Amino acid sequence: MDPDHLADGSSSNGMEIMPGYMELITRAYSVMFTAFRDCKDCGLELSRRTLLDHAYITWMEIFMFLMCAVMWTKVRRGLAVYIFEPFAHWCCIQPKDVSKMPESAWKLVFYTMSWSYSSYLLFFTSYSFFQTPPSVFYDWKSGMSVPTDIKIAYLIQGSFYGHSIYATIYMDAWRKDSLVMVVHHFITLALITFSYAFRYHNIGILVLFLHDINDIQLEFTKVNVYFKTRGGKEHLINDVLSNMGAISFSITWFWFRLYWFPLKVMWASCVTSIQSVPHIPFYFFFNILLFALLLMNIYWFLFIVLFVVKVLTGQMTEVNDVREYEDEDLKEKKDTNDQMSTEGKHVQNGTTKKKHL
Repeated sequence: MDPDHLADGSSSNGMEIMPGYMELITRAYSVMFTAFRDCKDCGLELSRRTLLDHAYITWMEIFMFLMCAVMWTKVRRGLAVYIFEPFAHWCCIQPKDVSKMPESAWKLVFYTMSWSYSSYLLFFTSYSFFQTPPSVFYDWKSGMSVPTDIKIAYLIQGSFYGHSIYATIYMDAWRKDSLVMVVHHFITLALITFSYAFRYHNIGILVLFLHDINDIQLEFTKVNVYFKTRGGKEHLINDVLSNMGAISFSITWFWFRLYWFPLKVMWASCVTSIQSVPHIPFYFFFNILLFALLLMNIYWFLFIVLFVVKVLTGQMTEVNDVREYEDEDLKEKKDTNDQMSTEGKHVQNGTTKKKHL
């Protein structure tokens, strides 16, 4: 038996490892309400003092973050221009998918790499954060040193989400949830930055592990959708792989982001953190960000439910991304924008003529 686990499902520190949904809701509400009631001098001044006293991040670390964010952008452009796009043309995929495939291929490569590294940290080292979530706050000290292997993970992930904010706005195909995606990237970057500065890096690794696997499955599915029609012919292998990817994506999204994430991460953050570290710095700030992340996971799960409903009711005969605008939608949006632009020019011309008169 794991020495951190007891037969009743609690840890050796007397903390329950993983509750049910109802226990999470009731205990989190009780603990957070008590913490808020007991916080006598909560406000901007306390936040400022806490930030100055407990946040540790160097200018060199900020510089490395910026350099790596630029590097990811350059690497993505290079792979798209010299590998992904030529390969898409060589495979003769549909013209409308040639511009989309490099985005998914790039994300598939990155998330596979990052999730593999997170898995290595959680299951092939001495860290027991996944098996015993309360342990993420054991022996926490303000300004404690960050292990090199976790520091590398933070540099990779933090700089990637810095790049992703730029990429979502200027490089990726615009989708129905792109604005939510930008908000998601800002929240994730804030969580990564502040959790590193306040030395909450242990729980950060767990959050990244629970989220990256779904991105792998999503991009794997989309790549196979793009390669399903090549050279004007349908290829069964890619159709089967895209269907398998969609099914596994739907299941693991719920399992990792809506089951393990709240019952492992938010339980540790909302409830057991205060037991391990009374008066833990920025307790409300981090939990609000984690709750916002959970709400976005629920929002995107609605797209998954919509996809499943369309498949079951026969409205969709093949796998595709329900977040993407249809060609007709894009044409209608373009026509609307053109019409508004033309009307604006007419109004401007009419105003100019009146001035001349």
